[in-house]
Amino acid sequence: MSQLALPFSIPPSYGDADFCAAPSNEAARDWLARPDAWPLGRLVLWGAPGCGKTHLLHIWARAHKAEIIPMAALPGWPHPGGPVCIDDADTIPDPACLLHLLNTAAEQKTLVLMAASTAPARMDYTLPDLTSRLRATQSVQILPPEDELLAMLLARLLAERQLRLNAQIRQMLLTRLPRTSAALREAVARLDAASLDGARKLTRATARGILSDML
Repeated sequence: MSQLALPFSIPPSYGDADFCAAPSNEAARDWLARPDAWPLGRLVLWGAPGCGKTHLLHIWARAHKAEIIPMAALPGWPHPGGPVCIDDADTIPDPACLLHLLNTAAEQKTLVLMAASTAPARMDYTLPDLTSRLRATQSVQILPPEDELLAMLLARLLAERQLRLNAQIRQMLLTRLPRTSAALREAVARLDAASLDGARKLTRATARGILSDML
């Protein structure tokens, strides 16, 4: 996969209305709607970067008044007083802190929602106790996005910025960009910047130039 240069990146919105429901994330949404059914009170959402797992984590946290614990703040984090969410659970620098949180949450019967790019069985932690707890945690994969989902997301991003692109340019973006929300968001941000430049129009040439810069 080509690396993207992202100087125009804008933090994504994690609002409920901004999430695009699709078959690829249906299983995850079903599990999130039934926290009482989580074995051991834990769930891991996993999938490729940009698949929507962080967005779903934020939506669930708001609905259940859960704390989202920043990875850097995990060491020394006080005992959870309610549901907690941890993003990037497969890249925590101090695994012992994650093990302690999971043990404390289990003792207090507190729900824990984690998001990761890797399935729990493949998380590369050397602590045997943490490995066993992660492997015992219910996990659900968010599958790669469908063409319809990507087209829906692109249309929504363009509408947010009041940009108009013809069908050919939209198809060019959907065909050539990496199949992630981050890539679409970046491309639309660049198109928006180009539209504010009076010397440039949103033509196929403009789109090709942006794709060339990004890929």
